This record gives sequence, structure tokens and C-alpha cells, in this order.
Amino acid sequence: MSIPKYTYPPPVPIENREWPNRTITQSPRWCSVDLRDGNQALPVPMNPQTKLEFFKLLVRIGFKEIEVGFPSASQDDFDFVRTLIEGNHIPEDVTISVLTQARQHLIDRTVESLSGVHRAILHLYVATSDLHGELVFGKKRDGVKQMAIDGTQMVKDALAKAGIADKIWYEFSPEEFTDSDLDFVVDLCTAVKDTWGPSTSERFILNLPATVERRPPYQYADMIELFCRKYPYMNETCVSLHAHNDQGCAVAATEMALLGGGSRVEGTLFGHGERTGNVDMVTLSLNLFSRGISTGLDFSFMDQIVDQVEKASGIDVHPRHPYAGNLVFTAFSGSHQDAIRKGFEQRDWAATHFNQGWKVPYLHIDPADVGRVYEKLIRINSQSGKGGVAYVLEHDFGVFAPKMMHPEIGAVVQHYADQHGAEISAQQVYNLFRDTFLHAGGPLVFRSLKRITENVPEDQIAVRIQVEYFGAPFTVEGIGNGPISAAAQALQKVEKLPKFSLEDFCEQSLGKTAEAVALAFVGIRLSPDGELVYAGGEHVNIDWAAVIAIVGAVNRAVAKKNSKLSENNVSK
Repeated sequence: MSIPKYTYPPPVPIENREWPNRTITQSPRWCSVDLRDGNQALPVPMNPQTKLEFFKLLVRIGFKEIEVGFPSASQDDFDFVRTLIEGNHIPEDVTISVLTQARQHLIDRTVESLSGVHRAILHLYVATSDLHGELVFGKKRDGVKQMAIDGTQMVKDALAKAGIADKIWYEFSPEEFTDSDLDFVVDLCTAVKDTWGPSTSERFILNLPATVERRPPYQYADMIELFCRKYPYMNETCVSLHAHNDQGCAVAATEMALLGGGSRVEGTLFGHGERTGNVDMVTLSLNLFSRGISTGLDFSFMDQIVDQVEKASGIDVHPRHPYAGNLVFTAFSGSHQDAIRKGFEQRDWAATHFNQGWKVPYLHIDPADVGRVYEKLIRINSQSGKGGVAYVLEHDFGVFAPKMMHPEIGAVVQHYADQHGAEISAQQVYNLFRDTFLHAGGPLVFRSLKRITENVPEDQIAVRIQVEYFGAPFTVEGIGNGPISAAAQALQKVEKLPKFSLEDFCEQSLGKTAEAVALAFVGIRLSPDGELVYAGGEHVNIDWAAVIAIVGAVNRAVAKKNSKLSENNVSK
């Protein structure tokens, strides 16, 4: 074929572009789309309670505009909007946004969902690319333009009929803006504004999305600047940006487009969204923060944010994420550690010399600003410390221990390294982990486990466990809502065994064949204010692996308790 499979996007026909010479001096308006764009693309979408907790998180971070759903698309989304309004969950200074297509019954349903709201944004979109218009809609440009005009008029009429027009701001998105003919989009958006009528830049928003990232980031800025030059109602309009990350340039494209004339940004925490996701609001906003711009967003409790987003999304934040990754404020290299140490020691000199409060080698932002600390780690092969140990176990041996277990594992490895005064191989790391946590010996010895099926309630599981404690055999039974809780209850019946509470549990498969070994990890406490102690278990049967882990954790916890008692007696 003579037609190339891919071509370079043609340059945007802009003369004397100004954006490369501009500087971002103030924060844009931020609009989180986590609960709509981010939620709909999750492997398992959030349930209503999770969405409500996520909404509260976004409010705590400081978002004043939050897109909360597509109420005409599902009953769940409709009900969630009603829950926010009827439950008085929306602070007075927060504006929710809802999305709709340009269809009468969908618009009516969307307006219905907003009844009683103190303020909201109704967001309507129409795809404007020729690809979408002709392939999906079966319409030429005039037909697509008429869809946008008609949809806008339907929104006006529906809001007026419902008596809430004074409470609703309007947002229109020419979807696939960066794949569309610019002059056509300007003409269409002008017609939309004419249909809507006089407004202010706060209440009338044109969202110009890079729906699919096909262009280099600077071309997005070119298109935004050229649109702002040609569009006649800039004094009454807020130009909003909505970049996706298909080519990995969403943050760069958005920063450049802000220079091009954008004043509002839509995105998600850690970039969740369709395909490769939306622009990451954490990275983008903290980039601006690190350059001295007040963003109005608070990420000083980053670990809590990461934990909640990971639980809600089912997707881990990458350990190398620029601000939230668990390795980004960790130095493995000895030369980096030395430079950072000197930077901390001479911060006053650097502040005076560079006229900037924070200037430390290798750390472009103070970890404390995101609730973190700088970690200097002992070198082990090519990695080190608790982060390095976790890296070795995960990447070399496929062992993914729970995060709360990492400090214990790291402490064991660091203690060994201190004693031997040399670098440790990856195999040595695994051997230490295996001997300490998977084969945690002690007075409690596991022998066997059997499920009990007779006279057990339908929603419960019962087990019979055989163990030895200080050489004495015990056969104990327990019942619970699962094999782990049943096993824990059974072990509590072993005579003279200290009482414990099961605080954490996770499991994984080690290998992908039929002979794969199951790994289980548990964390227990011997008292409510006692230390959380972890151990692991491995077995072809996951139930056995879990009980082995519980037994190991009990042995480790008892050993630690006895060691502390002995130390206290010696000190006395």
C-alpha cells in the first residue's frame, strides 16, 4: 500500500506563537474527574460508599470543582448525585459537575438529578472530529454543529423549566478537539456561546480536550493559543484543558497548554482514566507548587491519599511516581547519599546563595511537603534498605510482601548488613527473608489442618488444627466467616498460648503453573497496644500457608516479647 500506516501530525498554522515566552504565574482552576472519567475506567468501578469517601478525600485535598458522574447513564450515578445533594455532603464552596450527551431524555434526566443543589456545572459534550462525526454520527460538520447548538438549547430550556437556571454553570466540550479542524471548532463553540447567551468566565466553560493523545505536547499549546486568538468571547469564557496520556505526555501538554491560554484543568489523582489515563493532577499541581505557585491543593498527607486511592481503584501507585512513589525520596547510590547529606547539612548556605528556601542535591522538593521523609538506605547489591529489599524480593523472586511488613524485613536485612559490613547479594536477601519470616520457628509447631463440614452454618467455615506447644500436642477447632478467622479462633484455644489479634492478612501465588506455591502473610498483635508482628507461610494449599503464617507470627511475637522482658530485667 502507498498509504503510510502513521504520519506526523501537521503543524498547527500559528504565526508568532507567544506561549513559549510566557511563564505560569498562578494556579489554574482544578476540576477532579476521578468519580466519573477515573471511576468508569477502573477494573472494578467504585461502589456508592467508596465514591462518597473518595468525594470527601477530594474535598479535603482542596478541589473546588468535582465531576461526580453521568447521572443519565445509570441508576447508580443518578443515586450518587442525589446522595451528595440530599445528604448535604457538598460544602458551600464546592461545585459538583455532571456529564451528559446532547439528547433530550438524557438532558432531562441529568437536570432532574440536580434538583435542590446549591450550585453545579452541567457538562455537555459533542465529538467534533471528522473521524467521529462521519464514522459514528454519520454527519458532516454542519450536522455536528447543529447537534451542539440543539444540545445547548435543550439544556437551557430544561434548566429554565426546572427553575434552577440561576444555580447551574454550563460546560461544553468539543470532544476530540485536538483531532478536529480548528476553524470548525471555533465556529461551533462560537455558535454554542451565542445559543447560551451572555455569561461570565466563571459560569461558562469551554473544555478543549486532547481526548486521544496523537500530537506532540507543544501542538496542544499551539491549538489552545490559536483558538483563544480566534474565538470572540474570551472575556466571557473559561478555557479548560483535559489531556489524556496515550503518548505519556499529558502533564507536559497541559503545562504548555496553560501557557497557551488555558485557565482550568480537568484530571485525576495519579492519572486514572480510560486507556493510559487522564493527566495526573498530583504530578501537575505539585510541579507548579515546586516552582513557588500556590495551587490551593493539599498533598501533605500523601501516604493516606495513596492508600485510599489504591484501595478504591484496585491499582497500585507506581513506586517511581514523581511525588507519591515509595522510592522517590530514597537514595540507593552512595554518591547520591553523600550529596544529599551535605545538602541537608548546608541548607542555610544554599538558601542564601540561591535565594531559595529549598535547594538540596537530588531532591527537587522537600519530602515533608508531601508528608514523607528522606531515606538513606544501606546498599545491598544494586538496591538497599526496606525499599531496596522489597524491590529485590518482588523483582528477583516474585514475593510481594505487604507494605506494613517492609520495615520489619528491612530491619532484619540492615542488621545482617551491619554485622557483616559488606554488600549483600539478592540471594542472601531472600535467604534472610525465608529463614526469618517463612520458617519462623518456636515453641508453637503446626502439624495439620482439616476442614469440618458437619453441623456448620451455611455462611461459616470450621476447621480442626493439630499443633504442638512446647512439645505438648493439641487438637483445637474453630469457626469463622473464612478459614483464616476460623484458624485464628482455633489457635486461641491452645492452653497457655498468649492471646493475639489478627490485624492483617494477604495472599499471593508464587508461580503460574499447576504446581504453584501459595504465599500467605499475616500480622498479629499480642495486645491492643502491642507491636504489629508479621510472618509468612508457604504451601501448595493456601489454607495451610495461612495457618503456617499465623503460627510463625505467634512465635515471632512471643520471642520479641520475651526478648524485651529480658532486656528490661537486665537494665533493672
